[in-house]
Amino acid sequence: MLLFLEQLLNGLQFGVTLLLMASGLTLIFGIMNLINLAHGSLFMVGAYVGATAIAHGSGFFLGLLAGIAAAAITGMAMEFVIMRRLYRRDHLDQVLATFGLILFFNEMVSIIWGRQPVAMNTPDFLSGTVELIPGAPYPAFRLAVIVTGIVVTGLLYFLVMKTRIGMWIRAGASNREMIGALGVNISLLYTVLFGFGAALAGLAGVMAAPFSAVQSGMGENILILTFVVIVIGGIGSIRGAVAGALLIGLTDTLGRVYIPDLMRLWLPPSVADGAGASLASMMIYILMAVVLAFRPRGLFQTHG
Repeated sequence: MLLFLEQLLNGLQFGVTLLLMASGLTLIFGIMNLINLAHGSLFMVGAYVGATAIAHGSGFFLGLLAGIAAAAITGMAMEFVIMRRLYRRDHLDQVLATFGLILFFNEMVSIIWGRQPVAMNTPDFLSGTVELIPGAPYPAFRLAVIVTGIVVTGLLYFLVMKTRIGMWIRAGASNREMIGALGVNISLLYTVLFGFGAALAGLAGVMAAPFSAVQSGMGENILILTFVVIVIGGIGSIRGAVAGALLIGLTDTLGRVYIPDLMRLWLPPSVADGAGASLASMMIYILMAVVLAFRPRGLFQTHG
């Protein structure tokens, strides 16, 4: 029971990391109708800058802010120089342009930081454990990631659904020309929105850095999972991003832990371990296929 609770929290923590990525990509992909394959590169920029700042003694919070700011500035510069020329182009042009940006950013970080991975340790004040229930200590940093994700998602939902800026964003997604005719600087709004999405990717990068090596290309794997989250949740839906991220996080984590054990009930251990690990790695894609079979536009589709 305690192992199940621990893995449940691990799945929630992984889901929250995906949620931070998916929230930013949902704003850009779902609302601005722009396919940005370079969103994972912004995750990587945030992780590199945050890890470097912390390694030079800035402290965790300043390092976190540095990573978020670097990703946001990079994102806004990317939107101003390249992305705004792609809004009216078809999705194939957007895919090709942003794939080129992935190659550019991977080479750029290799030139600046070298080919060797950069390590980032958990901050000292979050290196301990928290006993949620007696006999079940849980790493404080993982718990902090979960709390951060919940708070940020709540603020994002309030911003998009309850504020005037959120109304402009949603109106601009439906009719860009009309919202511009009403006096809203839609170009500036989209630049800020792109920067905000990039900042969320940078936040996810810094929070995920202690769990994996910070290295060139680290954004590609999580980008694939983020697109799976958006497809399952529904394009352009914050609620869908929440549901999809939690489903993927829990399915991936619990599947990798329990599927090999379940297969040992009727298969030899050596066969069960190999087959179970393979099946567990496919579980999120099986889940996506099942969801799309019954709801082709995702769980919470907002517009067609």
